[in-house]
Amino acid sequence: MDNSPLVAAKDASTSNHQHNSDAPTQPKVGTEFDREMMQRCLHLARQALGLTSPNPLVGAVIVKDGEIIGEGFHPRAGEPHAEVFALRAAGENARGATIYVNLEPCNHHGRTPPCSEALIKAGLAKVVVGMVDPNPLVGGGGIAKLKAAGIEVLAGVEEADCRRLNEGFIHRILYHKPFGILKYAMTLDGKIATTSGHSTWVTNQVARQTVHKLRATCDAVIVGGNTVRQDNPYLTSHSQGIHNPLRVVMSRNLDLPTTANLWDTTAAPTVVLTEVGANPEFQGLLRQQGVEVVELDPLTPEEVMSYLYDRGFCSVLWECGGILAANAIAQGAVQKVLAFIAPKIIGGSHAPTPVGDLGFSTMNQALSLEGVEIRVVGSDCLITGYLPNNKGSG
Repeated sequence: MDNSPLVAAKDASTSNHQHNSDAPTQPKVGTEFDREMMQRCLHLARQALGLTSPNPLVGAVIVKDGEIIGEGFHPRAGEPHAEVFALRAAGENARGATIYVNLEPCNHHGRTPPCSEALIKAGLAKVVVGMVDPNPLVGGGGIAKLKAAGIEVLAGVEEADCRRLNEGFIHRILYHKPFGILKYAMTLDGKIATTSGHSTWVTNQVARQTVHKLRATCDAVIVGGNTVRQDNPYLTSHSQGIHNPLRVVMSRNLDLPTTANLWDTTAAPTVVLTEVGANPEFQGLLRQQGVEVVELDPLTPEEVMSYLYDRGFCSVLWECGGILAANAIAQGAVQKVLAFIAPKIIGGSHAPTPVGDLGFSTMNQALSLEGVEIRVVGSDCLITGYLPNNKGSG
């Protein structure tokens, strides 16, 4: 099932999937069979969604005489890479075969030996690569080594889809920060709750299930203290055996309820990020319940993303209220937006909106999303896009 952050809603969509018509169409690389095998690599890679950080999602398929003779995927950091599993499955039959892999085979010694050496040793005749390694310091090194060994290499097959699957990993490598995704649900008149703060539920069940799948693809999901107080969320994928992200609460003063669904860490871990010296008694109460408490100075979205980068994370989901969302956008902690719009009108001049004050006074200051996709999800609409030039500091 295709659950990557960019395509998390595909299986829940009913119709009217529309891409931004301004997006340039890239020429197709490779044969139809090549593209089919690369899509198979992506399918395999998705088996480890949410589990591989700080490593990428990678699948590999070995083909000989038009038949698949071995395949595999990278299950988690520290485990063998996808190519190794595929080579094990193919055995001696790999000699003279073609391997498909969605990311350039590594060419350096890390926790595991270089895959480029393993492919040369196995006697493969051809390597088909989806995308070059995004690290500018090593990108192309694996391909160069394979070519030097006399192996034919074809790169760029289904590159857009390959980059999309690993957008979190790519962002982490290039900018030394996790990839930030802001998700919110609002009514047709732009409200995320009523004037009283009631918000259960803005969207339909199909849309909520789409969010649960999205969470499973991310390493962490962030909310502020107000969301804990108002909504008492679980922030899990709500599925048995499916990855749950680290649940992160940002709270300056720890003025939080003593009982909350997030304090039950049997289903998923929770970390509370707060300011130095905040409410030591409550910190102790949280730790007794198995909640991790970390003091940051200062407690800002930018600092939080640096902290999560140090924990090895690639993709972080912001499910917070409008004030924190605005701060996250302003500080470059958000690169992508998923906005669910329900065909409901509740009104209220003081009802909360998804994004607080960004300091804009004229319409030409508005942030116009790029690479926009629009889907119908149940009775709701999902608009997905990327913030312009919002890569984050570093």
